[in-house]
Amino acid sequence: MGKTALITGINGQDGSYLAEFLINKGYTVWGILKRNSVAENQTFRIDHLRNTPQLQLEYADLLDMASLVRVLQKSKAEEIYNLAAQSHVRISFDQPIYTAQSTGIGTLNLLEAVRLICPEAKFYQASSSEMFGNNIDADGFQRENTPMNPVSPYGCAKVFAYNICRNYRNSYNLFISNGILFNHESPRRGSNFVTNKVAKEAARIKLGLSDKLVLGNTQATRDWGHAKDYVEAMWMMLQHDKADDFVCATGVSHSVQYLVDYCFKIVDLDPAQYVSSAARYMRPEELHDLKGDSSKMRSTLNWQPAYTFESMMEEMVHYWLDFYTK
Repeated sequence: MGKTALITGINGQDGSYLAEFLINKGYTVWGILKRNSVAENQTFRIDHLRNTPQLQLEYADLLDMASLVRVLQKSKAEEIYNLAAQSHVRISFDQPIYTAQSTGIGTLNLLEAVRLICPEAKFYQASSSEMFGNNIDADGFQRENTPMNPVSPYGCAKVFAYNICRNYRNSYNLFISNGILFNHESPRRGSNFVTNKVAKEAARIKLGLSDKLVLGNTQATRDWGHAKDYVEAMWMMLQHDKADDFVCATGVSHSVQYLVDYCFKIVDLDPAQYVSSAARYMRPEELHDLKGDSSKMRSTLNWQPAYTFESMMEEMVHYWLDFYTK
C-alpha cells in the first residue's frame, strides 16, 4: 500500500504539480478545495487528474477548523502539505487582514487540528523568501539563519506561520518542516504574477493580440526556479529522518528587466516598444533583492534543480504561444 498525503491548496500551481508528483509515486492524494461560487473553474489545474482513483477532493477552509478536523479524520493522511494561502504579495497590501488570517492563523488552525487528530503525521509548511524582506547576508545571499524582516503583510503572515510551526515542533515533538522557498514559476502560475504576466503578454503581442505590457518595479531582482523542482524538494523534506527548515533556491537572481528582455528575445521583439511601468503596480514598501543559498538542502537531501531560469521562461512563453494558436 502506498502512502496517503493531504494537500491544502491543491488547485494552486504548487498543489497541482505536487499532486502529480505524489500520484506518480503511488500515493493516495487528498486535496482541500476552498469553495467558491464558480466551482467549475477552480480545479482547472488538476482537471487532468480528476478521473485518477488515487485523488480525493474535499471542501474545507483553513479558517474553519471543524472542516480541517473532518478531512484529517477522513483521509488518515501520513503526510500533510500546507500550501494554501493568500499568496499574492501586492494584493496583501489591499487585503492585509484576510492575508494574516488565511496565511497565518489558518496555518495555526491546521497545526492544532493535526496535533489533536494525527500527531504522528509529517507536516510540510510552505514558508517564503518574502520573510527575509531586505535583509541580505554580507555575501549577497539569504539562508536559514538570515534575520527575517518582512516588508509586506504577506511576509509578516508567513513569518508567524513559520514561527508557530517551529513552536509546535519543539513543544509537541511533531514532525514539522518549513520549506523556505524562493520564487518558483511555471505555465500554471497565476497571470497576475510577474513571470507569467510577462510571458503571456510577450506571446500576445507577438501574435497581434495586445500592444502593451505595464509593470511595476523592473529593477527588483528575484531568484526564480521552476515549481516542478520545488515540489520535489517539499517531498524530500518529509522523507528526511529529521524535521528541519530548509531554504530552496537556485542561487541565481535576475532582474525583472532581464526577465522582460529574455521573454521578448524569445519572440524576437524589442521590449522598449511595448513595455512601461505604472505606479499602481508598485508596492508601498519594496523588496529589492532576493537570492537564496540552498547549500544546506543540497548537501543534506541531495536536491538539484533540473530547470534553469532560461529553460523555464522558454517553456512559459511557448506555452502561451501554443495556447493562443490552437
